[in-house]
Amino acid sequence: MDDDDDKRTMERLQQGDELALNDLMARWKEPLVTYCLRYTGNITDAKEIAQESFVKVYQSRHRYAPRATAFSTWLFQIATNLCRMRNRWKRRHPELLEADAFSSAPQDSDPQSETGTPADETDQRSLATDLDAAIRLLQHDLRTTFILSQLEGRSHREIAVIENCTEKAAERRLARAKEKLRSLLENRWINHAKGF
Repeated sequence: MDDDDDKRTMERLQQGDELALNDLMARWKEPLVTYCLRYTGNITDAKEIAQESFVKVYQSRHRYAPRATAFSTWLFQIATNLCRMRNRWKRRHPELLEADAFSSAPQDSDPQSETGTPADETDQRSLATDLDAAIRLLQHDLRTTFILSQLEGRSHREIAVIENCTEKAAERRLARAKEKLRSLLENRWINHAKGF
């Protein structure tokens, strides 16, 4: 399925074919959960936000303009806004975060590599964990831009639409995000090496 298929499916949804939403969910649920997980660092939040995103798609189906925006760009814009709202809510209600701690524990879902040594695998997991943590430390606009570009493969143009900024601003945000991540990770690994 490509963008034209998504647009036709959205047109079906706009015309009252509610089963079209199932087709969109089948195609986009997993990528959307992955994006939200990268943004929030919490699988429960990621699944809830992805579900809320599809509810918003249904509620806003008549506002979608297929000629103006790719469906995936519109969907990720909705999800990004919901991720931001969730993070804002969590900052305002820190007392509720303790109850959520169990659901945000790191998930060890990567199968073991058959070629690497246990030390190599541990270093790779540690680097991935450090990268995830560093991404979550970025301010929202840098985090969103980095995730969309480097982890989701979105173009500067798509990011500009999702973030409601210019392509040049998206490019600058990506450069700043990379610079900040490099600094955060260098400090982490330098401090880690000093501990030995």
